[in-house]
Amino acid sequence: MTAPTTARTVTTVPPALRAALTTRDRPTPAGPLSASLTHGWRALLKIKHVPEQLFDVTMFPVMLTLLFTYLFGGALAGSPKEYIQFFLPGILVQAVVMITMYTGIGVNVDFERGVSDRFRSLPTWRPAAIVGALLGDLARYTIASIVVISVGVAIGFRPDGGVAGVVAGVLLLLVFSFSLSWLWTMLGLVLRSEKSVMSVSMMVLFPLTFLSNIFVDPSTMPAWLERVVDANPISHLATAVRALMMGDSATDETAVVLLACAGLIAVFAPLTMRMYARHR
Repeated sequence: MTAPTTARTVTTVPPALRAALTTRDRPTPAGPLSASLTHGWRALLKIKHVPEQLFDVTMFPVMLTLLFTYLFGGALAGSPKEYIQFFLPGILVQAVVMITMYTGIGVNVDFERGVSDRFRSLPTWRPAAIVGALLGDLARYTIASIVVISVGVAIGFRPDGGVAGVVAGVLLLLVFSFSLSWLWTMLGLVLRSEKSVMSVSMMVLFPLTFLSNIFVDPSTMPAWLERVVDANPISHLATAVRALMMGDSATDETAVVLLACAGLIAVFAPLTMRMYARHR
């Protein structure tokens, strides 16, 4: 009895596919800079498709600027116009520093939805997603700065340092905000939900911003509280930004701020990168 034979189907590979598989060079993976910029562009596209994200960047700073200027300006400085000269650089610092926490929230959301798992499977520089998110958020900080300064100018803010002083103050604020964002990014990897990231961030940011010289001169405070305020890094940042906008070089305060920025990056950037590489 003859054993049955098994038919074999031979699939012919189309010439075009064969040429593509055998002759074309493999695409070169994106480098660290290119990959980071791509992820930064993704962060900006999020704002384009969900413009509600700009609410905290625009409306919240505007409300704070108007409320504090017109409610407390007369009592604190004699008139709103006098108070805005002191207050606007400070509220600019608070507005931008407060929204740095959204970097950590965005990283946490990406992990919870599995987006980061897809990014880490790509043949690109692994930390690009984190660095890109930080770069993209710089655009948010810049928008907030422009909005606050524009409102301040509209209600009487007149910086003695001119445009150059304002730009210098904003650049220093952006450097500090970028550095501080590494802390929230690390928390976004550690904590289990975006609500937890927001809660912990607010618990840190509220004391830092309100126990500072943003709203009033520390010399009007009790001696023990004045020492606390003077040791606050946000106070040094507000003083440096205020001085730059008013035409003073503020070398000492600027050096303190830059030293704090270097410390934040040196501590939290490596921790964040290590945790991101090992996460889940």
